[in-house]
Formats: sequence, C-alpha cells, structure tokens
Amino acid sequence: MISITVKTRDGALRTLDAPEGLSLMEAIRAGGIDELLALCGGCCSCATCHIYVEEAPEALKSPQGDDENDLLESLDFRKANSRLSCQLTLSPELQDLVVRIAPED
Repeated sequence: MISITVKTRDGALRTLDAPEGLSLMEAIRAGGIDELLALCGGCCSCATCHIYVEEAPEALKSPQGDDENDLLESLDFRKANSRLSCQLTLSPELQDLVVRIAPED
C-alpha cells in the first residue's frame, strides 16, 4: 500500500492508503474525497482532477506529458506544482506524497 496525504480545499488533512498501480485520482475518489470531480474518469480530457503537489519525492519531478500540460494551461489556478491526479500512478517511489486539491475552475 502507498500512503498519501491529501489536503482538501477547506484545509483538512486526510491520509489515505491505496494499492500500487492505482492512479492518484482513483485513490482520492476511493478515499471518499468528493471535491475532486474527475469528470472524464481519468482520460486526461477535462482537468477536473487538478491538484497541487505539496511534497514529493524526486520520482515526481518529471515533466507533464503534452496532453496534461495543454489541459493545465487552460486553468485559471495553474501553478508550477500543478498536476492532473489522473496522470500520476501510485508506486513505491511516491510513498508519502502530499497533495492539495486545487480550487475549482
């Protein structure tokens, strides 16, 4: 199991344990955090699973893919640490990841 910490929009902290191979978006939704809409279901076509990476291991420093970057560019609340949670697959390298749900666009 991979342990992740999610900060909700109201500042509450939730620690979730999720199986390796699940997307971060799926883990957040399965953990009962409904403010992450994820309308496209993880197809990288809507950007409603936008999160900010607050603390991450070196393994997450890789750049976004072109599709993810294009979607992030369309958001009002994009920051340097913005990612789409559907594009992050949980692996042991992401143990103890800390993310914050971005404001809704």
